[in-house]
Amino acid sequence: MKNFLVHNDETIKQMCETVGIRNVEDLFKQIPESIRMKSLDLPEGLSELETQRKVKKLAKENKSEYVNFMGGGIYNKFVPACISQVASRFEFNTAYTPYQPEISQGTLQVMYEFQTMICRLTGMDISNATVYDGGTACAEAILMACRIAKKYKVCVLNSLNPEYKKVIETYTYSQNIEVDWVDEVPAQASDYACVLVQTPDYYGEIIEPKKSDDCLLVVCVDVSTLSILKPPSEYGADIVVGDIQTLGIPMNFGGPSAGFVACKEKFMRQLPGRLAGRTVDKDGKQAFCLTIQTREQHIKREKATSNICSNQALVGLCATLYLSVMGEEGFYQAGALSASNAHKLADKLTQKGYKVLNKNFFNEFVVNVGNSADFLSKLDKNGILGGIKLDENRILVAATEMITDEDIEAYISAV
Repeated sequence: MKNFLVHNDETIKQMCETVGIRNVEDLFKQIPESIRMKSLDLPEGLSELETQRKVKKLAKENKSEYVNFMGGGIYNKFVPACISQVASRFEFNTAYTPYQPEISQGTLQVMYEFQTMICRLTGMDISNATVYDGGTACAEAILMACRIAKKYKVCVLNSLNPEYKKVIETYTYSQNIEVDWVDEVPAQASDYACVLVQTPDYYGEIIEPKKSDDCLLVVCVDVSTLSILKPPSEYGADIVVGDIQTLGIPMNFGGPSAGFVACKEKFMRQLPGRLAGRTVDKDGKQAFCLTIQTREQHIKREKATSNICSNQALVGLCATLYLSVMGEEGFYQAGALSASNAHKLADKLTQKGYKVLNKNFFNEFVVNVGNSADFLSKLDKNGILGGIKLDENRILVAATEMITDEDIEAYISAV
């Protein structure tokens, strides 16, 4: 395979003659010589054995044995070993649903089960089969609310995940939607299509937003917190969005991830993305299909709810497997353990003289440590990722079920 070329000289000559040039170099003559790269400074190729040795040597430079107290949207959660085994079966070897989806009954059934689980967790009537991530879900929910309310101004709390904010800004800019970023939900909200609130918010604070009769309420959640906290439907949410990374998805360099959008039944025709349904075939047997197809690939473009044309089916599969394996009791236990560990750490930090700034939190909180850089550096030297630096004095700390009492004691001893 060395020096493999996709075209031979004769083929290249014919192609050049067809487009009216002398050689391939003529394709680039409009690019000034001064900015063209003459060659790539690459080493000679290695054999497979040599490559394996080199990669293993490089891999040893990674520091992978840290105890992790970082969160901010991506969390170190327990992932049962069976998830990767089942998800990597040949039946699921692609995350992409074919354009003739009804031939993929297994994939469609998983999507259907995922939607059902999300509805049970959030209390909503209907859910889609995932979107790209939590930020995309927030942005799509805003577009959805604007279509429903026929208003193009929305209110978003500043305590939303900053990465989600950037996605919202990109989406709304191109749609000429005005976004008011506020610290508190205004008493008068009739000018808005929706109010978007994250709970627990980026800083870990649990918020119970009050539903206004004047506009739609969009709630962004970390679904793992719904193992303990009450579902958003109980405080009047019209649309619920979130990220599913905490449902059996490893961190893997900050991903992969997936989002979801769930809503009340009366809004289902404005729901973006794929939606799997259950029906019967001509023989009366159970069958699954894509339904309420508002995707731009299936209907007139101007009537489409979104240009999202796929879904994170493989990540959704892992989340579905996780919830199935954990069950209601295991899911609750994981949430309770996460919350318990976070509150233990917060109490010990308080006893040591640091100020925890949250009133109500699940498994993540903000603490004033005096000097963030020094504080995190001490922990780093002891093999601990102590949290996310928010500013010169504050850090964001998270604890999950992966944290032990020994880890908490090591954290406290290091600072």
